[in-house]
Amino acid sequence: MFGFGFKRSRKAGLPPGSLVHIGEQKEKKAKISLVRYNEEDLQEWSADSLEEMGPLREKSSVSWLNIDGLHEVDILREVGEAFDVHNLVLEDILDTGQRPKIEVHEDHIYIVLRMLDLDPATGEINNEQLSLLLGEDYVVSFQERESEVFDTVRERIRTRRGRIRKRRADYLAYALIDAVVDNYFSILEELGTRIESLEDELMNDPGSDTLQRIHFFKREIIKVRRAVWPLRKLLGILEKKESDFIREETTLFFRDVNDHVIQIVDTVEPFREILAGLLDIYLSTMSNRMNEVMKTLTIIATIFIPLTFIAGIYGMNFQHMPELTWHGGYYLILGVMFALAAIMVIFFKRKKWL
Repeated sequence: MFGFGFKRSRKAGLPPGSLVHIGEQKEKKAKISLVRYNEEDLQEWSADSLEEMGPLREKSSVSWLNIDGLHEVDILREVGEAFDVHNLVLEDILDTGQRPKIEVHEDHIYIVLRMLDLDPATGEINNEQLSLLLGEDYVVSFQERESEVFDTVRERIRTRRGRIRKRRADYLAYALIDAVVDNYFSILEELGTRIESLEDELMNDPGSDTLQRIHFFKREIIKVRRAVWPLRKLLGILEKKESDFIREETTLFFRDVNDHVIQIVDTVEPFREILAGLLDIYLSTMSNRMNEVMKTLTIIATIFIPLTFIAGIYGMNFQHMPELTWHGGYYLILGVMFALAAIMVIFFKRKKWL
């Protein structure tokens, strides 16, 4: 689901901490941006290399370094040297099949999230890895590709909206995590609308592709669940302030995000139950349709059994069959056949089999 095993053979035989990108290359070239701010001042840079950025940290400001595209290993190696990040952490950042987790180190906190994006054309959820490094005065975010999820955070920084310019790096980390979680709500709303449409289709006129769509939505809901479920433990650690980088006043905001995650989990579980119910309804509907077809065929066969019996008798062409010489024998037999068929149809209707 998260790309486990994808090109993992490339690391076979290498020592721990070897920097190898594992996953799909989603950007032609890595994009680097740096935002440095405090309550009075704001500076922004965008470049192709870290050398063009100048100093990446400043004690009097909060620095947010964002990298879109993880395939250029040299850039991550430079980030590791600039922020004193262990190679094992960089190795995890390059491995895009990580589950959401948190690691508290002496100099920083390493956080892994799953960033979800709904394709409006296919309805499929794109699942990507987001890695965050939180230090005393900086946040470094690593994305597989450029995304619009953090645009609201950038706008709040530029316009001084809210508390973000007055707070430190831990609040910026909260804002980024909150943006990711809020995006989950948008995806669930769209999925809910599509599932309701599928439910209406199932009740009115299920088609040949209805079963495939049910299984498709079940897979997409599982993607959301696997992305959200581990966040409760992750946010619980941040909420408990198990690092000096997390200030007491910020734990309240992490608790609020945790409440949102619980709401998402409470929304995902009913969706799974609804889809399981839709699958049962579909199978029951198809079974009832088959039963109706079989009942119709059985009634037709039952009506033709005595008619076939009569036709078989008079089709034997024995010489001494007196009915064969009757002038009106043909019409008499036809009348008997029609009468038998009519009687059986009336009988079946009275029994409500038709």
